Amino acid sequence: MTGRTLRVAALYPERLNIYADRGNLLVLQRRCAWRGIAMELVPVSLGDRLDPDAHDLLYLGGGQDRDQRLCAEDLVATKRDAVHAHAARGGAILAVCGGYQLLGHRYALGPDEALPGVGLLDVSTDRGDARLIGNVAIEVRLPRPGGDGAPMEPRVLAGFENHGGRTVLGPDQQPLGRVLEGHGNTGTSGHEGARSGNVVGTYLHGPLLPKNAWFADWLVAAALDVDPDALGPLDDTLEDGAHRSARRAAGLPAG
Repeated sequence: MTGRTLRVAALYPERLNIYADRGNLLVLQRRCAWRGIAMELVPVSLGDRLDPDAHDLLYLGGGQDRDQRLCAEDLVATKRDAVHAHAARGGAILAVCGGYQLLGHRYALGPDEALPGVGLLDVSTDRGDARLIGNVAIEVRLPRPGGDGAPMEPRVLAGFENHGGRTVLGPDQQPLGRVLEGHGNTGTSGHEGARSGNVVGTYLHGPLLPKNAWFADWLVAAALDVDPDALGPLDDTLEDGAHRSARRAAGLPAG
């Protein structure tokens, strides 16, 4: 894969950064570098315009209520159309926790206040009475990038969740995965996250990608529109160990 460049835009990195987001971006950078793929990382902040054709992958992390409120207003006012255009051309998006909520229709903080979302995913979020916290594992079946989109074999994503929101999926919205251990979107639905094409929203952090290197590779492949096998193998002894540890922490066999 030498000679390729992965163009990543981190949206609001100075505000949506409380769930080890730097670790996720670092994993992408290192795994690309080990394969001879350059990674161009651009911060896109409040008031900045987003070029829908300038990036292969958009990344949104989580933040405190005040920061999430500012980002929600800016995302809708200055970047909504660009985010939709990016997704429509097959661009990849990973949105974690608060970022996931902002990809939906709205996040109701209470009876008199709701943060607007861009409506890219058919989900809506309401604040619950208590936070959903703990280790979590889900089963996902993602489409194979770079081909006809046929589903890949089921895989496990393992991480940590800590969210007060209860996210409900619309009738035709596909979840990211099935909860094996943990709470997921609502604590009762049995679903975690949401996905549409190459757009992924999830509550899993801790951070997510260091514990699931295979998923980092899927994101890179989806963003570059290549088969994951075309990226080439790496020595993932440490990464596989981290994944097994995350599975055990969630209550699953190490696998």
